[in-house]
Amino acid sequence: MASQPTRSPSTAKRYLVVFIIGLMVGVVAAVMLLRALQARQDPFPGAVMQVMAHQTQALKATAAANRCSAHDSVPRLQSLRAVANDLEAAFPGLGDDSRFAGAASSLRANLDQALAAPPANCAEVTATLEKIGNDCRACHQDFR
Repeated sequence: MASQPTRSPSTAKRYLVVFIIGLMVGVVAAVMLLRALQARQDPFPGAVMQVMAHQTQALKATAAANRCSAHDSVPRLQSLRAVANDLEAAFPGLGDDSRFAGAASSLRANLDQALAAPPANCAEVTATLEKIGNDCRACHQDFR
């Protein structure tokens, strides 16, 4: 009996395998590059803004739920005030700008005022939130 000749894989299959391997190597290299770039970025500014946004949203939620006693609002205001202390440190390139310093100072002053005389009802909580929102908007309009 004559032996049948063995068939070698077609050229198209070889190209497909090489293409898939190249694609996988490219994906791995892209992920490694993106991770390296991400590691070089400072997460502090984003974290400060996230914490402030969370505390403000939580304060809005307590006002919406009609839970506006000092017991409910003071912890959120204290957290906002503590984070507001780090605004200049979070954005070192803006620390010398008078607009940024003014907005940060105004935010701290409004929070100090709110902590000195905590809001006792929902109208006062809403007014405090409006002041905080105005201070945040003043900065975000100039620097976002």
